[in-house]
Amino acid sequence: MAEPALDGLIEALRRLPGVGVKSAQRLAFHLLQHDRDGAKRLARALDDAVAKTRHCARCHTFTEGEVCATCLDPRRDARLLCVVESPADQAALERSGSYAGLYFVLMGRLSPLDGVGAQDIGAAELLERASDGVVQEVILATSFTAEGEVTAHALAQALRARGLKVTRLARGVPAGSELEYVDLGTIAHALVDRR
Repeated sequence: MAEPALDGLIEALRRLPGVGVKSAQRLAFHLLQHDRDGAKRLARALDDAVAKTRHCARCHTFTEGEVCATCLDPRRDARLLCVVESPADQAALERSGSYAGLYFVLMGRLSPLDGVGAQDIGAAELLERASDGVVQEVILATSFTAEGEVTAHALAQALRARGLKVTRLARGVPAGSELEYVDLGTIAHALVDRR
């Protein structure tokens, strides 16, 4: 039977996405047996991040200041506003190097079955931000899951009702893939969205 401190560590690690009991045990045992310095560093980094990180007042991503570096960057095109579900999605778009506008991070997506509504993802704040007179196009970059599609649809309706131009990320066959291995839904969407 594990000790209370070890049980607490395992339970804390289980809170991470994709980490089950066995993975949490493996991580805990590794840190305690092979990398105690790493465990201490991890604990300090988590403490530091929780203490210093907040949401940007403009886009809701994570930042240590009142407003994030992206929102403060004068080289960004303020006419474009890309809506993403999470800071991780924003980071992925930034890594692509293909987008130079600003962002709005929802911090989730609509999920009526889980009780997540428009107020929980900051829809009102998004509508206010997008209606600032500067934004000319809102790009909906939510995931292509059922919840992501519902979120994009609901936001698109509300944004268009305010006279804003709304676009959605394109989807289709990934570069370098062979058609016989691509799922049928992706092929169907690629045909509909062909150019």
